[in-house]
Amino acid sequence: MYLLGYDIGSSSVKAALVDTGTGLQVAVVQSPEAEMAIHAPQAGWAEQDPDTWWEHVCAATQKLLRQTGAKPEQILAIGIAYQMHGLVLVDAAQRPLRPAIIWCDSRAVAIGERAATALGESVCRYQLLNTPGNFTASKFKWVSDHEPEVYARTHKAMLPGDFIAMRLTGEIATTASGLSEGILWDFQSERPARVLLDEYGLDESLLADVVATFSVQGRVSPAAALATGLAVGTPITYRAGDQPNNALALNVLEPGEIAATGGTSGVVYGVVDTPVFDAEGRVNTFAHVNHTAPLPRLGILLCINGAGIQYSWMKHQAAAPGIAYPDMEALAATVPAGSDGLHILPFGNGAERMLGNRSIGAHIANLQFNRHQQPHLYRAALEGVAFAFVYGMKVLHQLGLDAQVMRVGNDNLFQSAIFSHTVAALMDCRIEMSQTTGAIGAAKAAGVAVGVYASVREAVAGNAVLKVYEPALPTTALAETYQAWCDDLEQRLR
Repeated sequence: MYLLGYDIGSSSVKAALVDTGTGLQVAVVQSPEAEMAIHAPQAGWAEQDPDTWWEHVCAATQKLLRQTGAKPEQILAIGIAYQMHGLVLVDAAQRPLRPAIIWCDSRAVAIGERAATALGESVCRYQLLNTPGNFTASKFKWVSDHEPEVYARTHKAMLPGDFIAMRLTGEIATTASGLSEGILWDFQSERPARVLLDEYGLDESLLADVVATFSVQGRVSPAAALATGLAVGTPITYRAGDQPNNALALNVLEPGEIAATGGTSGVVYGVVDTPVFDAEGRVNTFAHVNHTAPLPRLGILLCINGAGIQYSWMKHQAAAPGIAYPDMEALAATVPAGSDGLHILPFGNGAERMLGNRSIGAHIANLQFNRHQQPHLYRAALEGVAFAFVYGMKVLHQLGLDAQVMRVGNDNLFQSAIFSHTVAALMDCRIEMSQTTGAIGAAKAAGVAVGVYASVREAVAGNAVLKVYEPALPTTALAETYQAWCDDLEQRLR
């Protein structure tokens, strides 16, 4: 028997099958093979068609079933992880009313700032645990202000994973963890945040009904079964944003445990049991997948929009045709740490929360035409993202999170030894890489509600550690380049 997990990303959809007897992955596939496009109709905007995600869910599922030979009726439950902070609006027929406004879209920054001032620090600190920022609620307010005809036709507003669950089941639901990532959850009353909805003039009935993170949330409909190849009636029993889910997959569930990922965006996610509020909004607090009112489990999330997308840009725009990421790594390794003084600010993917919701763009600095070549660019690109991680993690340290050990998966920038050694050296932090992915974590989590596992901890225990990056003293050149990088950033923020 099997468990099925999806990871609905902004670059691809991954699907994983896990054997319930062994707890091991049977296969992981993705669709498309190339990266999905992110559309920017205006500067600072980022949109995707939700139906495109669904097309790739169907394609990935069919590919997974063909590749493994698994029978649809052998799948006991389905879990869904998804890109956070997006907004999907559907009409009464469950059809998208406009493209999804996704996580790296910056259009609602000013809306969130005005709301924070109007609500006051006490409401933000104690009820929302965040300032409204550029999150889902603020994006919904933008639609009501600028596209009133769309708002008038809206039947439900939801997150990307809620949309995929709706396409699978025909039922519209969400979770407390999901609403919290949109700044739509009131942690004092443990219900949708009426205080912010009222401030924005948004109708609470447009939010999806709340279901438990680990529960039977719906069953595969006949139409979805025909489109995907799944069996009618297969239950969806788990959903969570990609970063809480990534933490779950890495067995990061209890206070003091820290996970990280370096995908399109970069994230460091630490678990605490008491509210942490950053008045500057540089990091954000959300309900973790195992959060309950009697036993709080809160995730403190540092997000860097310009991470893997910067390295992807380098590959597609500056590398020779046909070059692969391992080739870039090998070339970058021919250059000493510090990239001979070349450094890159990777902040070209929308407003960065850790920079005060500023959108400063990406910058290549200290480029010398007679000295620097493509390998220098590749190494500086990796180091630039690593520098952004280190800069942001010092904010977490100020808030009481000490990253002595960081758990990461084997499917992102941490596969790069250059990137990982740079973070480990500058943060004096041990990095443990495990053989798991977000899709595998979602699959295992799906087994909790159907009794395959007795607890969430049991579901994700026993990850094999593939590699460890030990902390080491940074070279003088690396330390000097990092300091120059920080000085450059601070000057641009003035």
